[in-house]
Amino acid sequence: MAYERGRQALNLEMPETIPHTEYVDNWGIVRHVTRLDPSDPDLRDEAFRRLYKALDYDLLWNTNDGPVPWSKLGRTTDMGHAEYLEDASDYRAPKPSPFRAVEDVLAFDAVEEYGLPDFDDLVEYYEGNYRSGQAVHPHLVFPGGYYKTIVSGCIEAFGWEIFLLSVGCEPRAFDRVLEGIYQRSLHHFRAWAKTSIEAFICHDDFVWTQGAIFHPEWYREHVFPRYAKLWSVLKDAGKKVLFCSDGDYTEFVDDIARAGAEGFIFEPATSLETIIARYGKSHVIIGNADCRILTYGSRGEIRAEVERCARLGRDCPGYFFAVGNHIPVEVPIDNLLYYFQLCQELGRR
Repeated sequence: MAYERGRQALNLEMPETIPHTEYVDNWGIVRHVTRLDPSDPDLRDEAFRRLYKALDYDLLWNTNDGPVPWSKLGRTTDMGHAEYLEDASDYRAPKPSPFRAVEDVLAFDAVEEYGLPDFDDLVEYYEGNYRSGQAVHPHLVFPGGYYKTIVSGCIEAFGWEIFLLSVGCEPRAFDRVLEGIYQRSLHHFRAWAKTSIEAFICHDDFVWTQGAIFHPEWYREHVFPRYAKLWSVLKDAGKKVLFCSDGDYTEFVDDIARAGAEGFIFEPATSLETIIARYGKSHVIIGNADCRILTYGSRGEIRAEVERCARLGRDCPGYFFAVGNHIPVEVPIDNLLYYFQLCQELGRR
């Protein structure tokens, strides 16, 4: 069963076939596989449930930052969102940051700005999120997760420009700002740790496609020690911690492992070869098939990409097939069907 295969991989028990997970924004493949239209809100949840089951997924990507978004609690920035869905319903125009000067950012305290929800209520909320998700998807592992951990919290609050300027002008003084965001994340991580989840996805977009946004030592002084404290709360409760970031974090893989992450989720920019060479036997590894090849490549190129992932991941007990980001609307359905076929064919150990 897929659920058992997913659990085996999370516990590094080498399932007989390579397990699989994806994040799918391509409604065409959903219609093709399930005969349900996900553009209908009343059918969307059932359509995706059937998709995950039909494609034999083993793990669902899930994060939840609580019942109330930051934008309802205090100042935030919306940098907008590109059109990913076929009906462009996910498009948002950017809004200017309410933080106009470095001094405004340095005076910011996330706990003071957004508050901390009642702890018991938060545990109940997250337990409900897990139980309802696992009930809808009993055939796969439904993890907990948090999105705006530290760097992504700064992006949410300030937007890129004033965030970058503030760290650049006052890299040490900015530690106070990080501490407030960390304390808010810690409150939520502690609540998640009290739930029945088996695994937890910690998301934080802390690098770009080109690699580090800030000097590597800034991360090592201000960010990674906070990751270690956050993850210890979950690990002490017996939860598997999987770290997820966009961009290229190859140079920080060892730092992430030392901080306590038990798994890596990443885009094609991060080196699968490096991670497998160093952590293939000891960590969960999810990714990193290239969505660009699925979108624009020939069948031969798609096969070569899946063969690459299978060859590297086959001897790794915690490896999962996955496209290293979303599967958007642009990917042709025939290419996707071929990709899923190859994952089953080449995933046999």
